[in-house]
Amino acid sequence: MTYLQAIIFGIVQGVTELFPISSLGHSVVLPKILGWHINQQAPFFLTFLVFTHTATALVLFLFFWKDWKRIILGLFRSLREREIRRSDTDARLAWLLIVATIPAGVLGLLLEDPLQNLFAAPQLVAFTLILNGVMLLAAEKLQRRKKEAHSEKESDTRIAKLNWLQAVIIGLLQSIALIPGFSRTGASLTGGLLSGLSHEDAARFSFLLATPIIGAASVLKLSEVSFGTSRTVIGPMLAGSVFAGIFAFLSVKFLVKYFETKKLWPFGMYCIVIGVVLSLVFSL
Repeated sequence: MTYLQAIIFGIVQGVTELFPISSLGHSVVLPKILGWHINQQAPFFLTFLVFTHTATALVLFLFFWKDWKRIILGLFRSLREREIRRSDTDARLAWLLIVATIPAGVLGLLLEDPLQNLFAAPQLVAFTLILNGVMLLAAEKLQRRKKEAHSEKESDTRIAKLNWLQAVIIGLLQSIALIPGFSRTGASLTGGLLSGLSHEDAARFSFLLATPIIGAASVLKLSEVSFGTSRTVIGPMLAGSVFAGIFAFLSVKFLVKYFETKKLWPFGMYCIVIGVVLSLVFSL
């Protein structure tokens, strides 16, 4: 992998991880579109993706640093008191994030090897992108039937009203993003909307949820940085990660404002159109 390829990968990752259009899906089809000869089933490629995802998670953590301080303090407060009080918004939000993280973490560990084979299947990913678009449009359609949240209340207070089952469902939906072509942000946003959250609150919960799941995956892959083939791509990994972090910051800053008033349908239409076009191109 050249430095230029790594930088382009990083830019794509930084944007598509937070936009609900699937970062893994774009990472799989990008080499095929540009004619790059990169072995996407090699251990180094997965580690490279983990590095760029780590940069994204770090940016999210710093972007929401004030919120994470409250959430972490709330977690330790609940452990000290051995109780999750309904009035303790921060503690409840912390445990909701933990519960929603577990499904993707467990399934990611169990299915890592089979799912890695999908990185060499751009035709399948093109079809999955279409399904991701359909999921976003369906979520938008169903969400309109939900009662809108009261705008005068703080976002975390509304999110903390989710029950444990709703958190598990959001976590399970997030798990489908293990398949390239499905978006983690899109899936967790869908879960939040179907649970009655507004677009703004669902996006906030999705961005907070990204940090622990991506961070955990990064920790598990750190050993590959010093051993095996990963050693040969340290430079491109760092370059890709820097650009992923820069564009992740720009993306989250835009999306936090966007979801205050805007909807998911433009992203859904994009995924369907690009999926159809890629399916036709790859079939030629």
